[in-house]
Amino acid sequence: MRLLLVGPPGAGKGTQAQFLAAHYSIPHISTGDIFRANLKAGTDLGNQAKSFMDRGELVPDSVTNDMVKDRLTQSDVAKGFLLDGYPRNVVQAEVLREFLAEHKTPLQAALELSISADEIIRRLSSRRTCRACGAPAEAGATKCSSCNGTDLYQREDDKEEVIARRLEVYQEQTAPIIAFYRSEGILLTIPAVGSVAEITKHAITALSNLA
Repeated sequence: MRLLLVGPPGAGKGTQAQFLAAHYSIPHISTGDIFRANLKAGTDLGNQAKSFMDRGELVPDSVTNDMVKDRLTQSDVAKGFLLDGYPRNVVQAEVLREFLAEHKTPLQAALELSISADEIIRRLSSRRTCRACGAPAEAGATKCSSCNGTDLYQREDDKEEVIARRLEVYQEQTAPIIAFYRSEGILLTIPAVGSVAEITKHAITALSNLA
């Protein structure tokens, strides 16, 4: 199975990526993990990225693309992969399409997690984070389920006005790839509401004809 997840912040992509990767026995490839691995290892690509980050600049698409390409040539992706957080724009999507075509491993599906802006704002603005261990806490919780810490706080990026701006950025920069994959004929859309297990079941059902 070769697929990617797309959807706005708060749709639950990271959570679903873990369950789906385990279900299909494929690696979950997150751009955040790729960046951290390259930075930690001090690779040429990691050093290039660091030079931009140290100047407070965005890492250019070319460096991000090369990191993803390098990851997709590793042996554990022979039976498939799940991309999470990439591509973030149509230019990256076109680069990915060309790279996978060269290796005769085209994407089988782009799975969109669909959720309303109101639900995202409600979900994220009610989220709290444990100050002791940094783990997210369930909405309404009074202590952390990971370490039992009771000092829970709201992160700056979980405040309503910040969430609204994040959604604007998503619509401007990332949402166009939904149209891109629709035109490619591989877009599958599922509702990202309900329990985690229910959403996972919707995803597996939608993907069942591809496996």
